[in-house]
Amino acid sequence: MFEKDLKLVYIGSDHAGFQMKEQLKPYLEAKGFHVTDLGVFNEEPSDYPDIGREIGEKVMENAGSFGIAICGSGIGICMAVNKVVGVRGVLAVDEKMAEMSRKHNNANVLCLQGREADVEKNKQIVDKFFGTEFEKDQERHVRRVKKLSEM
Repeated sequence: MFEKDLKLVYIGSDHAGFQMKEQLKPYLEAKGFHVTDLGVFNEEPSDYPDIGREIGEKVMENAGSFGIAICGSGIGICMAVNKVVGVRGVLAVDEKMAEMSRKHNNANVLCLQGREADVEKNKQIVDKFFGTEFEKDQERHVRRVKKLSEM
């Protein structure tokens, strides 16, 4: 179901996404992913830009890796990861968004809602994200992603 080279996943959250992160980690590990938890490690107030930056930087340092970033709404941490050059983060609130972000945009960071979605919904989104390949044989998608990278 998943691409063979999608094994390394950096996951992180702020305090509002901590519980969701803790529930998704074993799910990902059971699917065969090597998961590196970048924090936070408790529910004490924290700042999503710090975790978002760290996730984005790790994804860019390690070719072929992916990130999962979680905050309460998913919005702030998605803005943060997208500040890192080369990151294509998507706030996917349903399976269709996850699918299209991979298929057409070659997204490399999945941003999720920690408070606004339940864990079962987020598991479905994760499955769709990692179960969808980039349409690298479609010149229009390759061209558009290249333009994003050049911005």
